[in-house]
Amino acid sequence: MFKWFVDPGHGGRDPGAVANGLQEKNVTLKIAKKIKKIAESEFDGVEVRLSRYADETVSLKERTDQANSWGADLFTSVHINAGGGTGFESFIYNGNYSGKAQTDRVRSFVHDEIVKQTGFRDRGKKQANFHVLRETRMTAHLTENGFIDNASDASKLKSDALLEKIARGHVLGAARAYGWKKKSSGGSSGSSGSGSGSGSSSSGTYYRVVTGSFKNRSNAEKRQQELKKAGFESFLDVYKHKGETFYRVITGSFKERTNANKRQEALQKKGFTSFIDVFKK
Repeated sequence: MFKWFVDPGHGGRDPGAVANGLQEKNVTLKIAKKIKKIAESEFDGVEVRLSRYADETVSLKERTDQANSWGADLFTSVHINAGGGTGFESFIYNGNYSGKAQTDRVRSFVHDEIVKQTGFRDRGKKQANFHVLRETRMTAHLTENGFIDNASDASKLKSDALLEKIARGHVLGAARAYGWKKKSSGGSSGSSGSGSGSGSSSSGTYYRVVTGSFKNRSNAEKRQQELKKAGFESFLDVYKHKGETFYRVITGSFKERTNANKRQEALQKKGFTSFIDVFKK
């Protein structure tokens, strides 16, 4: 299973760039959900998880921690540009690292396909010292899809058809870079990615180890820090029940129940109470 972690930029208290009746956080979330739907419904063996599934505040560290903990193969951070200009550009980390050539190769496929699909002016393939590119352990890139403060670009970004093209550019570029196979039936409608943030694949059963469920996000983040000190990576899952929102701390998601049991036992030895949530799709 290919694991693709897609990060819709900003969210919650951080709207990102705002202009022409648009907020960056809303546009990036729409694009990310479309990426998930297209990838999972049209290609075999691809699982897409988002850093957020709703308008919520997620720190940069949480985004990279989630991707690293999950063991993602590809990290894509989706943004909308601002500051004067027009068109599309993309970034990879500007440091020296062993996987840089592969990262640039994958980025190039995605970059070129987005320009092809959208007709955006190509502003170039660039490098930067962004947290989400520097702190991720897998191939990672960041896309800037038009300028929200440019009237022409903003008008396009208000079109669902254009957002679909942006998303399809991301997917087709990644598919060509990694040689994904199209589903023989052409795929079903797939998941829209608007769920609670479980990040599970489009089918099958997963055993998720839940080490705390909180109404207050800060309490959930505190538990994450406690777990990290004890040597456990975790991520937050937004869970809605009877109109209320809960933040679950997930300390492992497994295909095999025995592996979830082992994680639960290890947590118990460190003084953490947990339970196993059976998630089916």
